[in-house]
Amino acid sequence: MIMDKLIGYFNNYLSLSDSEKEELKSRFTMRKIKRRQFILQEGDICTHYVFVVEGCLKMYKVDENGKEHNLQFAAENDWIADIGSLHNERPSKLYIEAIESSEIFQIAKKDLWYLYTQYHKFDRIFRVMIENKFIELQNRVLQNISSTANERYNSFLEQYPNLSRRLPNTQIASYLGITPEFLSKIRSETH
Repeated sequence: MIMDKLIGYFNNYLSLSDSEKEELKSRFTMRKIKRRQFILQEGDICTHYVFVVEGCLKMYKVDENGKEHNLQFAAENDWIADIGSLHNERPSKLYIEAIESSEIFQIAKKDLWYLYTQYHKFDRIFRVMIENKFIELQNRVLQNISSTANERYNSFLEQYPNLSRRLPNTQIASYLGITPEFLSKIRSETH
């Protein structure tokens, strides 16, 4: 059953009771997302945390010249949301789009808050999860200001080991802040 993947994710942090598993089933909604379908667009308010069961999503900003800047990828067993928009209930400056056809579970803010208050285990799990994402973000900012393109590419491979073969060079290059041509050069030197 597809819900087992979500339950398994939470069980990796803390074992869930039968009642906690039932709450997950009632609070999360499963969706199938087509390739290139948006689950968030600039100007909309982010209303859900999204767990990727299968497929791959990207979160990005489009600059004034129409160029995309990838901030995050989320593939199997990963989460994605514009947390600032979700928590502050303000219009997002970001897009979240499916790179591949995907199956996701999503939870609305009110349902997540319910889990936080009624089942403290979920509060703990989400806090650890968000702290880990914050650490990833800090490391990424440090890399962007102090690392070479080769070092950033190697960090990308460590963070997303299964995506280097699934994503086109344009997507990875956008994430690294380099041109696709320069990424091709880096890849040819490392293989």
